[in-house]
Amino acid sequence: MKTNKTINETIKGFATKGVFPPKWAFTLLIPFRNIFLSAKELIKRLELKENYKVLEVGPGPGYFSIPIAKKLTNGMLYLADIQPKMLKYAQKRLNRRKIVNVEYHLCNGKTFDFKNNFFDVIFLVTVLGEVENKDAYIKEFYRMLKRDGIVSISELAGDPDKMSIEELVALFEKHNFSIADQYGNKKNYTINFRRENGK
Repeated sequence: MKTNKTINETIKGFATKGVFPPKWAFTLLIPFRNIFLSAKELIKRLELKENYKVLEVGPGPGYFSIPIAKKLTNGMLYLADIQPKMLKYAQKRLNRRKIVNVEYHLCNGKTFDFKNNFFDVIFLVTVLGEVENKDAYIKEFYRMLKRDGIVSISELAGDPDKMSIEELVALFEKHNFSIADQYGNKKNYTINFRRENGK
């Protein structure tokens, strides 16, 4: 039985801003998350094609990674995280399911070790608000993204680092992105951004 101290620590872990601690990673796998955003719905919003190269930034334990990798039957999923424990957790789960079209990259919180114009889709789910240097990340997204590709940001209710739609749009417009599609509502939403032509 959990003590009051353990329960209080758990609640504090969820309510604290910043990078999500690996010790609570298992909580990110609870199917209850589907109420806010299911993997099936996210795949639809990302408009994935089977041969795409896709980057997931901050995958945690890989809640969305498994179904997305399965969708990319002739493509590749690249997972990038600043937390080695999270990356290993995700890798273990995908290896257990014999999913091989995935690469794992530990990143430094500023730059990514990928070529220019490499990805068809880059996506983050409840991650961007935790990023310390958001401008550096978005510049990198612009560099790594193919001209007709998208960066997709999903924010969900209850996340202490959640960004508002207005904050998000202002941030991406500053870096020469424009809205391609928007889904959901102010509490739970996904916005897909596309590089502006000629930039």
